[in-house]
Amino acid sequence: MGIINLDPSVQILLIPVIIFALSFHEYAHAWAAYRLGDPTASSMGRLTLNPMAHLDPFGAIALYLIGFGWAKPVPVDYRYLRNPKQDMLWIALAGPASNFAMALISGLLLRFLWTAGIISGGSALTMVLVMSLQINLMLGMFNFLPIPPLDGSKILAGLIPNRHQNILYNMELYGPKILFAIILIGMVTRVSIIGKIISPFIHFFMKVFTLGLF
Repeated sequence: MGIINLDPSVQILLIPVIIFALSFHEYAHAWAAYRLGDPTASSMGRLTLNPMAHLDPFGAIALYLIGFGWAKPVPVDYRYLRNPKQDMLWIALAGPASNFAMALISGLLLRFLWTAGIISGGSALTMVLVMSLQINLMLGMFNFLPIPPLDGSKILAGLIPNRHQNILYNMELYGPKILFAIILIGMVTRVSIIGKIISPFIHFFMKVFTLGLF
């Protein structure tokens, strides 16, 4: 479900959380690529937390309407990488890993401030931390799915032996169509297959990252 049906006051708080989560995700990809020797993203102004460098209008609208969205992919030039297959795994992993890091920080802050009595159930800071926890976990888990063009497919590509490259070829060929079909079916039927897959993991990590608060 997107955020369009939420209370307007909640949307005001949620939109910047979403923008930062998407921007930090793409920044992490650019940072990892730069550290592994590829200056492409940096030279194109993508090694920044400025949302204007990362946001894709259609992806942002999709996230607003249906709860799943994307930013502009970070460009990577394999020629700069010393070990392209292995390096791409780390570059791909950096995105969802950054979202899990932000979710962990949000969860621990939420637990500490709640236990200390600094925040309460209805405060704006509580809502921001809860939404940051949820949104970052959602983006992290969604991008871990091994379906092209999601990060999980590139992580999987770094793990599959070269003799199985035909599997990767078929995934690249049909993956985006499958992903689009799954999202479209969810929009039409109001039954999100992706949501059903990742929701148990989100709930599990919400409990872990808040040390049992949820």
